[in-house]
Amino acid sequence: MNEVLAPLFYVLSNDPDASNSASAEADTFFCFVELISGFKNNYCKHLDNSRVGIRSTLSKLSQLLKKHDEELWRHMEVITKVYPQYYAFRWITLLLTMEFSFNVCIHIWDAILGDPEGPPDTLLRICCAMLILVRKRLLVGDFTANIQLLQHYPQTNIDHLLHIANRLRGTVAS
Repeated sequence: MNEVLAPLFYVLSNDPDASNSASAEADTFFCFVELISGFKNNYCKHLDNSRVGIRSTLSKLSQLLKKHDEELWRHMEVITKVYPQYYAFRWITLLLTMEFSFNVCIHIWDAILGDPEGPPDTLLRICCAMLILVRKRLLVGDFTANIQLLQHYPQTNIDHLLHIANRLRGTVAS
């Protein structure tokens, strides 16, 4: 979970107010607990097969993609059999920290944490937007090419990614 702690600690320890940055470790722990509590169902093994666990979250991502781009969904899940658990498990559980550079993650987290629809839904919209942005490459790819692409997500214009995710607003099934 150090991947999730690092952005929090970085932001808090670089506060220009020295009295705030002096308590960065304690504040990081508090923020980490609050952040993870919002996603706790994805981390509890006993909830994996429930309607709120990680499998349910991956299913919501699949349904979101199907709703917005059925052709891409069909190619991914029916033709090439590239299911979300092969690529999005890491995206979701590590809150995209392994997919983008550190500074880009800070930017994405700002969008995730500041969205009124809530961090879990915003994260799913961003994940769906990531798929839509590489749509052309995915549609011509086979299982191996698509897995490699999604497990090593290419550099992208983050503002455009967040714009696409914003267009998906209000569409995540609860």
